[in-house]
Amino acid sequence: MIEGSDAARPGSVPTPENPNETAFYEMPHGETGLGVAPGVSSPRMAALRGGRLRQLLPWVVSAALLAYVFGWATDWRRLGQAFDGANVPLFLLFASADRLAFFLVWSLLWAAALQRYVADVSTPAVIAVRGGSELLRTVSNPLSDAAFFLGLVRLVGGRFEAVLASALVPVVTHFIVMTAQMTLALPLLEGGPANNRDVLVGVAVVWAIVLGSSLAAALSTRGLLRWRGAEALRGWLERFPLRSLGPFWLGFAALAIFDVAIQWLASHAFGAPIPWTALAARLPLVYAAFLVPTLGNFGTRELAWAALFADHGSRDELVAYAFAVNAVFLVLNLGLGVAFLPRALELAAAVRSARRSGEPLARPALHDPTDQ
Repeated sequence: MIEGSDAARPGSVPTPENPNETAFYEMPHGETGLGVAPGVSSPRMAALRGGRLRQLLPWVVSAALLAYVFGWATDWRRLGQAFDGANVPLFLLFASADRLAFFLVWSLLWAAALQRYVADVSTPAVIAVRGGSELLRTVSNPLSDAAFFLGLVRLVGGRFEAVLASALVPVVTHFIVMTAQMTLALPLLEGGPANNRDVLVGVAVVWAIVLGSSLAAALSTRGLLRWRGAEALRGWLERFPLRSLGPFWLGFAALAIFDVAIQWLASHAFGAPIPWTALAARLPLVYAAFLVPTLGNFGTRELAWAALFADHGSRDELVAYAFAVNAVFLVLNLGLGVAFLPRALELAAAVRSARRSGEPLARPALHDPTDQ
């Protein structure tokens, strides 16, 4: 069984005043975990329709993008030549090291967030839940995210809101580290900011998000801005002050350096070498492209890699490299899922049980950038 209270429902959390009482949390799009919404359809039916759409959309988008990339925009002869120039053993080693590093670091930091702010959970248990959810990711990202989140909630006895808030600590710190990485790398690029408008715009956008969020939280603290989003952000920052997140800053800074180095080695082993400065500046933009819902990033990685690194190789070389990376990551996700197969089966059964009983199933996007 998954550790934690089986009585805890994903659609409810203990109230602060009385842990034995239950309060329903608000679901996306105005749904709640209680009763029937005004109108013709129930929240359960709306959730089922939304769930099916979330599961089908990545398949549809990936199929369309791959059809464009490989059926329209790629010269297959040159693509084959790009694969022929690869040092396959070295490429597989470096690409595998990148995926496994992301899996391990993110799992350890999610465990650290739970241990520091929620409950004294076992780090191997968190890694097992994460590993088990990767098997489901080969079929559906939303299903995998739901299973991972449900597994974490049950590990700590059903404390939904506490898990959600603490799980955002790695997400926020990684976003800020990526912002700093792009900012530091921008002036090092050949031609400087003037000849690298894509990175310049990316840096401007992410800093606008960071500074805008900080300003909204500050105005909310002073009572000058009454907006629920700003109030929630202020509450989160008060609970998790950024200056107190030292282990997360260090962990993601080390991961960022490793990611740039290993991608540099992998691209050279594949025969499509990319300078480390370009990788440092543009990898965050590649990860931003993964916000497009696809299956295993197939389609988005190829297009993003070919567009962002066009100055450092032919389109066919870059597409071949990105496709090969995706294939390696897919195989590794399958391997991780099989390694934690008992946990994967438990998570799948828990998700089915929640759906069968009509419980709202939260699907926060809890995954690292390499397994969107």
